[in-house]
Amino acid sequence: MKIIIKKELLLENLNKVSKALSTKNLVPALAGIKFDLTNDGLTLTASDNDITIQTFIPKNEDMTINEEGSIIIQGKYILDIVRKIPDNKINLEVFDETQIIISTDNSEYNLNGINKRDYPNINLEENQNPIIIDSKELKKMVNQTAFATSQDESRPQLTGLNFKIVGNEFECNATDSYRLARKTLNLNIPSSETFNIVVPGKNIVEFVKIVDDEPIELHIFNNKILFKANNMLFQSRLINGSYPNTANLLPKESLVKVNVNINDLYNVIDRVSILTSDKEKNIVTLETNGDTLIMRSSSVEIGRVEEKMTIIKDNDVDIKISFSAKFMMDALKVFEGEEATITFVGEVNPIIVQDNVEPNLIQLVLPIRTY
Repeated sequence: MKIIIKKELLLENLNKVSKALSTKNLVPALAGIKFDLTNDGLTLTASDNDITIQTFIPKNEDMTINEEGSIIIQGKYILDIVRKIPDNKINLEVFDETQIIISTDNSEYNLNGINKRDYPNINLEENQNPIIIDSKELKKMVNQTAFATSQDESRPQLTGLNFKIVGNEFECNATDSYRLARKTLNLNIPSSETFNIVVPGKNIVEFVKIVDDEPIELHIFNNKILFKANNMLFQSRLINGSYPNTANLLPKESLVKVNVNINDLYNVIDRVSILTSDKEKNIVTLETNGDTLIMRSSSVEIGRVEEKMTIIKDNDVDIKISFSAKFMMDALKVFEGEEATITFVGEVNPIIVQDNVEPNLIQLVLPIRTY
């Protein structure tokens, strides 16, 4: 293998695939990045058995291919070397199948590589009818929901995002059993199949960080999902088991609906929660009195605080309810509009929050009993 390539082009692709590098794997080859060079271009692959990322750099004016070949290079070292080399062009040359020289006009690194035959066989298969979605829409969907996934591995389904796809409707759910985030999209091309899958939350969050603004193909299988975006493939395992039926969590009726300025409410909750003693729960109490919303928190050790703000209600009913300030602030943070509608069903019923300009995004927060 022998190639001369522009530093920035190589580094951009190394940064993408390095997200899948294994640090604790028993297979030494998975700590490396596999380089496959053909006359068509350079393919980089990294995997930790949970996710696999592959990028392809097509032959162009920023590279000179002198000899085809393959090698596995320790991911940490190749990434550090390419990142820190000051030169614009980098030479990569393999000797005896496992020795690689990385050189520029002023520097030379000799590394011990790993034989390409030691790399596990990874099947990045595609299906005939992928689901196509705009990357901006997918990024937005993930960023508006993934925060509500659970960090508790004892219930693995709740650590993932639930994708439900029926026809042209794409629904994404995330819940840790104390809150729910739901976003629904309309696909331009309806799906010929129905899907109900759970993608590990940390994996899909990693994917949307590295994907560019382009159409994305979703290739879904029984135990894995492949995202294809231009010259990148990102494959993740799926979480086995049934996801809870979150539709049952959404109340059908309402006691009172309150219209609020999102930014004002967020800041009020933020200030009131300063005096909450339990940083995990951050319990605050909301009470309405006519067109006034009163927010309170108190702690025996610290003291108490109360703030008021003006609201608009759809009827004369007043409500008093307590909830986690952190969970409510997390929900409000992902809205893009200026105003939201908060639906209250009762003091012990879920609170529904919806952005007035984006009704297909729903945030649900469970109340907390304070007596």
